[in-house]
Amino acid sequence: MVPNNRLRPLNGHALRAKGDFVLYWMTSFRRAGSNFSLDRAIEHATTLNRPLVVLEALRLGYRWANDRLHTFILQGMADNARRFEGTAVHYFPFVETEVDEGKGLVEALASKACGVVVDDWPCFFVPRMQAALAKRVDVLVEAVDSNGLYPMHDTQRVFSTAHSFRVHLQKSLKPFLSVLPDESPLDELELPSLGELPRSITSKWPRAANDVLAAKPEAIAVLPIDHSVPPVSMRGGSEAAEARAKLFIAKRLDGYAEARSEPEVDGTSALSPYLHFGHVSVHQVFRAIAKRESWKVTELGKSIGGAKAGWWHLSPSTEAFIDELVTWRELAFNMSSHRPDEYDRLESLPMWAQTTHRQHAHDERAHLYSLKELEHGQTHDPLWNATQMQLVRDGWFHNYLRMLWGKKILEWSKTPQAALEAMEHLMSKYSLDGRDPVSYSGYLWVMGRYDRAWGPERKIFGKVRYMSSENTAKKVSVKGFMQKYAP
Repeated sequence: MVPNNRLRPLNGHALRAKGDFVLYWMTSFRRAGSNFSLDRAIEHATTLNRPLVVLEALRLGYRWANDRLHTFILQGMADNARRFEGTAVHYFPFVETEVDEGKGLVEALASKACGVVVDDWPCFFVPRMQAALAKRVDVLVEAVDSNGLYPMHDTQRVFSTAHSFRVHLQKSLKPFLSVLPDESPLDELELPSLGELPRSITSKWPRAANDVLAAKPEAIAVLPIDHSVPPVSMRGGSEAAEARAKLFIAKRLDGYAEARSEPEVDGTSALSPYLHFGHVSVHQVFRAIAKRESWKVTELGKSIGGAKAGWWHLSPSTEAFIDELVTWRELAFNMSSHRPDEYDRLESLPMWAQTTHRQHAHDERAHLYSLKELEHGQTHDPLWNATQMQLVRDGWFHNYLRMLWGKKILEWSKTPQAALEAMEHLMSKYSLDGRDPVSYSGYLWVMGRYDRAWGPERKIFGKVRYMSSENTAKKVSVKGFMQKYAP
């Protein structure tokens, strides 16, 4: 059973026993396993003895829609089509070919459904879209949280530091580690067969064509999206995500603590795009690590006061990675889910940071760059330029250099607000892991979120932590990186 603290009704309606099927509208957890939303939809379908329909749709009108993002999502949809084929679940992939072509589809399906399960994901346009549906239909719309190990709404507290959240996890997380989503919910699943969706729906909203699901360039080229951002070599979908996780855990995890900060070493997991689009889950990754380490929940002891290392009783590299995967990632989800109107704004910063930004907003900038100059890596700083070019070319950029990237944008922008908008635009347009609670958390960390006031007080930064390319180049090897990604 999916735990109650992962369930959130979005309206006051109940399940409708006489509906034709249960509908799962897959928007954020785009995978066919290790997915509490899918588990919940199967529970409803089994209880009511009704077919289960999984709708995975891709619209055109989202901000920053481009070939890169579309291709990555479509590759995931193709994987899902293969995984659902021949199972008891009716998978319905829909891809808009004209703007607003899909308008009304979810509502039409909901009108025939016993109930609707949606992914409880607290960022970008997803919550607004789901809330709008919940108001328009007369059947239960239920949001299910499959974001991380710790349920977002188990606490009402908004944590101000990673340390305070770590203290909380060490006291509260253990029970949730024994209740994970089903790895293979489709195996031996028996549900009534739907056959086909009503013609009244499929004639107006046909299933995505095979060439579109295959993300063929010619099929994407005719779509009214931004074609200036091409696809990258990183392939989307559950198959690629699971392969990358397997590689990282087998070959990279042991050296993670030392290698993760080195831009010239493939020492990070590079799983953030797959986590963002839901092609892999934190639960899958955590399970695989626990299996490799022969680790059991019973090994966890009492809180150790929020210390980074020692609570999990795992190797230093494994604990360093889990701290990123769980503490820092789910800290971002805590902010996004509890402060939905402010998580992406300067107003969400601690008061000391807001004050110091106001005091230094009009400081003279030695360098000011336009958004276009930043986008093309046309600054005086070769390390920053190379970092931006990795983002533009690869659709992902190195974790350690992201901090420097953001700090320099703050230094080179007219105002803190302009810096925030520039970071959001560049990441959302080019990165496969932008538009995410973690990416917004990163932008605001640059501005002081989850940090303390630092001294000495500087121009522009005030009391916000300062970083320079010169100091970064002394800490990690970047010469080869700068040559590889020179504009």
